[in-house]
Formats: sequence, C-alpha cells, structure tokens
Amino acid sequence: MVEDANWAIRWVGENIRDEINKLTPNTVEVGTSPVGAINRVVHFGSQYMWLAWGGPAGASNKYVTSFFHGKREDGPDVSRHIDQFLTTVPRLSRIVASNSLVHDRLLSWGVSSEKVVRIPIGVNTNIFTPPSDEQRQRAREKFAIPKDAIVIGSFQKDGVGWGDGMEPKLIKGPDIFVETMKELAKDLPVFAMLTGPARGYVKARLEEYNIPYAHAYPDAHADLVQCYHALDLYIVSSREEGGPMGLMESMSAHVPVVSTYVGMAPDLIQDGITGGLDHTLTSHGLAKKVREILHPSCDKDTLVQSARNGVMVCDWSVVGKRHLEEVYLPLIAQ
Repeated sequence: MVEDANWAIRWVGENIRDEINKLTPNTVEVGTSPVGAINRVVHFGSQYMWLAWGGPAGASNKYVTSFFHGKREDGPDVSRHIDQFLTTVPRLSRIVASNSLVHDRLLSWGVSSEKVVRIPIGVNTNIFTPPSDEQRQRAREKFAIPKDAIVIGSFQKDGVGWGDGMEPKLIKGPDIFVETMKELAKDLPVFAMLTGPARGYVKARLEEYNIPYAHAYPDAHADLVQCYHALDLYIVSSREEGGPMGLMESMSAHVPVVSTYVGMAPDLIQDGITGGLDHTLTSHGLAKKVREILHPSCDKDTLVQSARNGVMVCDWSVVGKRHLEEVYLPLIAQ
C-alpha cells in the first residue's frame, strides 16, 4: 500500500514490486487501499498508513508495515503516535525497519525481535551513476551554475504540507541546512542545488543570506540523476530519518555525503572513508565535516568509489529480493 503522492513512499513500493515481479511475475501489486484484500500479505508503506487503515482491515490477511522513522524525543505528537502504533503490533506479522537505529528502537519499545526485519531503502545503481566530465558540465550549464561554484545538494521535502513550504518541517533540518550554508559561505563560493516540493523556507533563507541556488523538481524520479551530476557534495541535515533516499542516490552517483547521525547514515557512512558523519546535530559540526571532505588532503576519488561500493547492498535488486525472501514468502507459507 502506497500513498497517492509521487514521492518516497510510492517510489519505494513501486521499486519493490518491480524487482520481485522480475523474479516471480505477477506476485506483487501496488495500490492505495487494502479494501477488498482477502487472504493476502498486505504491506503498508509506512506506519502512518497502517494506523490509518489497520483498524478495519480484514482478519484473513497477514499484515506488514514499514516503520521508517520516529522517536519520542521528536515531540508529544510523535510520542502519542508511537503509543498508538504499539497497541497495534499484535495484529502485525512483520515490521520492516530501514536502519539499525529504528530497528534497535523498536526492540527497546518491547516489539519482539521475531517481528522486526531490517531491510534498507533501495537505490537504482544503474540509474544513479557517476557522471562523465561531459555529463557534469551539461548539468551545471543547465542549472546556470557558475564555473567556480561549490555545489551542495539538498533533495528533500522540508516544508509543512504540499504548498510553498514557508513553514519549515523542522524534523528534516532545513534550518540546520541553511545555517550550514551560511557558515560555509563565509569563505567558500557555495551554491545550493535544491529539488523537491515545499522548499519555500529554505529558498527564502538562502536569499536572506545572499547564497545563490537553483531549484528543480523533475516529474520522474530517474530524472533526478542530472541534478546529482551537478553536485560537489550532498548534505543530510535532518534530525530524524528513515533513509533518506538522497543518501543512497548520492553515494551511488559518486557525490560525497556529509550527514547528521540519522537514518541509514550510520549504517552506510564510515566517517572519513565513505563520507562524513556528524554527531553534533549543529551547523558548525556539519560545516566542519564538509570542509574536511573539500580539503585538498582528502582523497575524494577513493572516498566516492568506496561509498559506491558500500551502497551496492542497497541496490533495488538486492532489496526487492530480501523483501520477498525475508518477509513475504515466510508469511505466505504460514
């Protein structure tokens, strides 16, 4: 079960479907409602969808949900959501966590280890590939990026709702991103490359600090690859994450990543070897890690190749097969 919006939850569901159906045709369908499902394994794309639909769901099905992110420290609303979710765990056959932080958190809340499976969010490593010199030049020309600019990416939805996004979604750290860019701009010619909806807050703050930027929102997910080809570095500034997808896509496309200690970053980034990992959750800490990677002493070529090698465990061909073998087939066999 996926969301209507053409965004991460839908992309994850469609990629899992496509990979499994390559292995066993017509095994997985994607929809937005479980109504009418009988004697099926029904996988909800997020715990929020599960809570919205799980109450009236039919008893003949086996139910699975992905639980990407959420901790009590995120606020009273999230804490209440967690309490509500935990009351429904007896009706779930499996819970898929995308990273070690969430996996361990679920166990600490009393969820049985037999129900929790850790499978990463995937990436298409055949689409998100390192650019040639010509591809990089074309991408930077397309977005009118100055030749001497250091292009830093932030590809996410970090405004509340689906409008202009002037109210920041603080869990995604748009304030930390902008303050990091401000700190870097003191002595570096930084340029922000943005994608995704609801980026109004970030754009307004960048304009306030006279930091140049480009904002693109491609219709097709695969078209993001040209945006990655324009980058010198990618920043994950979130306070909580499930992935994010930008982490894996950057690593696959030879873009160095500096991330806060969230989501899949601790699972994939070895600090100074496959990227930069900041534990401080501050703009100062992120800027320090960015400077370390941009410094001439950093062997960037080795770093990005090590990162691409490391993210291969997240290729959709691997992730789809793991869902089939570790989640769906065992439940079908029951």
